[in-house]
Amino acid sequence: MSMNSKVIKVMLVEDEEFTRNMVAEMLTNSGVTVSSVDSVAKALATIDSFDPHVVLTDLDLGSGPDGADLLLKVFKDRPWTGMVIMTAHASPELAINDASRIPDPTVYIVKSEIKSISNLLLAIEESIEKTGKFQSSFSASSEKITITASQAEILRMIADGLSNASIAKERGITLRAAEALIQRTFLALGVNGDPNVNPRVVAVRMWHQGKVAVK
Repeated sequence: MSMNSKVIKVMLVEDEEFTRNMVAEMLTNSGVTVSSVDSVAKALATIDSFDPHVVLTDLDLGSGPDGADLLLKVFKDRPWTGMVIMTAHASPELAINDASRIPDPTVYIVKSEIKSISNLLLAIEESIEKTGKFQSSFSASSEKITITASQAEILRMIADGLSNASIAKERGITLRAAEALIQRTFLALGVNGDPNVNPRVVAVRMWHQGKVAVK
């Protein structure tokens, strides 16, 4: 399907207002018809009436269902609908629990690697065609620090503000084991050697800047 053959309808799901408005405006200016919402509930309430060609969603949508929950529903009920994840995270494991929930046909694009609106339009078109070609150009680059899935889960908990004790409880392990996991995560990120910086703050900043990938 060519982007010029018909007007493409995109449902944009993004909880951050500035990003949602900016992306919606760029897409609209490019001739795309956009319905923008800030939650999974609102997306599901209006998806049939809007009938989009593509659902473009962030992964982390605050409290409640996440982007993977939405795409699983779309994949089940509307398998003809293209699916694109647009996220700040180089690896989905950094944004949500159990990234394996993301349906296989989904195109994954990192916000920091969108150089122009044409990149996003290409992702949208590729998702409609279900070729998945676009994903290969956004694989983890050598500039990103690679950590294990377990370390990614620890990093996500740190970013959520959990204390060492809370992480231990969440993981069902002792406090000492949790502290060891946290230190190994900091070591993998290279943020544990300077007494003048808070490794938690630096680690979370790296995570938000898309500098971390998962093996």
